[in-house]
Amino acid sequence: MLLLVVLALAGGLFAAALSRQPSSPVDQSVAGPVLLVPGYGGSTRSLDALARSLRDQGRDVTMVALPDRAQGNLDDQAKVLGAAADAALTRTGAPSVDVVGYSAGGVVARLWATEGGGSDHLRRLVTIGSPHHGTDLASLGSLVAGSCPPACQQLAPASPLLARLNAEPVPTGLVFVSLWTTLDEVVVPASSAVVDAVPSPSLQSICPGASARHGDLPSDPLVQALVGDVLNREAPPSWTAADCDRLGGAPSS
Repeated sequence: MLLLVVLALAGGLFAAALSRQPSSPVDQSVAGPVLLVPGYGGSTRSLDALARSLRDQGRDVTMVALPDRAQGNLDDQAKVLGAAADAALTRTGAPSVDVVGYSAGGVVARLWATEGGGSDHLRRLVTIGSPHHGTDLASLGSLVAGSCPPACQQLAPASPLLARLNAEPVPTGLVFVSLWTTLDEVVVPASSAVVDAVPSPSLQSICPGASARHGDLPSDPLVQALVGDVLNREAPPSWTAADCDRLGGAPSS
């Protein structure tokens, strides 16, 4: 009897271990719909120009509306993104989605990819000016009572959520690129957008004269060209300053 119990427990542990194994990487050759995730404050209007650019490139684009002006718990926002991805997959019959997250929306997208089952359906992820390691502005906001909602608190550099997120590996097979500007005045320091083991070029490393600040990023032509390269090319390039003219950026300041 004892032996049967031990075998049953061992079988259960083995099954649990199998269930935690990473799923097969998404097929990179098939491009599905694109989901755009807004930043803190939840304004989708800030993404209008980027949406138009991607639609002009023939992509099916959905704006993700986040609840509570995207100021609530980031884990809950990631669940909303997951539901939006399911809806897009059902509507189009595509096997996967691409996701572009702006500012805090990039953290939401990364949470969905690593913890919310997103890696099963996520082909490519681009984050733009995202505080992957937090922003000092959130720390300052938390000092004023009532001025820092849950998402703000979670975007502070020392938050448990970011510590947890940055301890997790990028899902196997996911193409993930983090774009940022050295002139970012909202994500402080701007290098908070750099993710370990992920291509994380600043705009200025490609076009030294790039002048976009945080609020300019989604509508900036260089950003739009870079996002298009990541989502639409068979293999996203490793850009250098030699690509600046092709991308329509400013080569020098």
